[in-house]
Formats: sequence, C-alpha cells, structure tokens
Amino acid sequence: MTILCLSDTHGCHRRLRDLPEADIVVHCGDFTNIGTEAEALDFLEWFCDLPHKHKLFTLGNHDTCLYGAKIDGLDENCHFLCNSGICIGGLNFYGVPFFIEGFEDKYAKAIPDGTDILISHQPPEGILDETEDITHFGSTSLLERISTIRPAYSIFGHVHPGYGIVKNDGTTFVNCAILQDNNELNSPILLDIP
Repeated sequence: MTILCLSDTHGCHRRLRDLPEADIVVHCGDFTNIGTEAEALDFLEWFCDLPHKHKLFTLGNHDTCLYGAKIDGLDENCHFLCNSGICIGGLNFYGVPFFIEGFEDKYAKAIPDGTDILISHQPPEGILDETEDITHFGSTSLLERISTIRPAYSIFGHVHPGYGIVKNDGTTFVNCAILQDNNELNSPILLDIP
C-alpha cells in the first residue's frame, strides 16, 4: 500500500501537478490560507477530483470556516477525519484536527489503541516541530498518546521548517508541510507501507 502525504498547501494545491500514484492520499490540514468558505470549497473540489482510490483529510489551524462543520456530499472514497477513524486495507487510520485550546488533552487521549496510522495537523512535541528560531510547536499530549499506542506512522504538518521524516521508537514520523516560507513547494512525501 502506498500513501501520498500532503499538508499546509495554504491555497496552493492547484500548483501540485503530476502527483505520484498512490493508493491513498492524505492531507493533514491548512489547505486554506485565510480560512474562507470559498477556499475550502475550491480545495474540496480539487481533492475529490484526484485519481487516488482513497482520500483522507483533517483540519489545520487555518481551516477555521470548517471548525464544527459536518461536511456532507463528499465522494464515498473521500473521508473527513475529525477525531474519527476509518479502516482501509486492514490498517486503522485516525485523524485529529488542530487542537482547539483547552481540549488538547481530551482529544489526544481519545485516539484509540490499535491506531496504525495517525493523521494530525499538529506534530508531537520535539519531533519535526522546530522553527528556524528553535521554537517548538508540537503537542505534549499528542506525544504522550503516541508513546502509549505506538502507531506505525504519525503523519502531520503545521511547522513548515520541520518538513521531513524521522523514525523513533518504532514509529515513523512524517512532517509533510508543502508550502515553504519562501512560497516554494516541498515535494509531497510518498510512503510505501509493507
């Protein structure tokens, strides 16, 4: 199984041409720039039209127009993961949007045991979460839950300079933030899941 990982496109999703083939495409949020409904609708139209067999997404801190929304009318192979999960090909995916202040611990603790692939907007604390001025924007609650459930993969974005992949304690961590601070685009990350 292959998974194409995207995050933090900030309205630049149509600049992503010739995306690699994959079984599943995941977007970890911040698909809008200023959080308008028009931006969200444009992204959803683009995302649903992608040729990938399965499409999963969650919300970032910029996607404010969809906070608390129930998204209807998506194609049956497109899934909005908002503190919810889905099983595809025997793998349990679970999605967590950007933590709303005051609820971080509650939502992190709700990530179920048996999660194979965790999709979140925010990174866990201390893992691919560092900005250029050495500020960390990861979540302590998320790190604690990951340390307990030990998913095979943790896929996220949010911290653009943290783009990359690291393996730690049995989990592969993927920061797939696409838009760089200089408006250039990082390459989408393609995972080959054994």
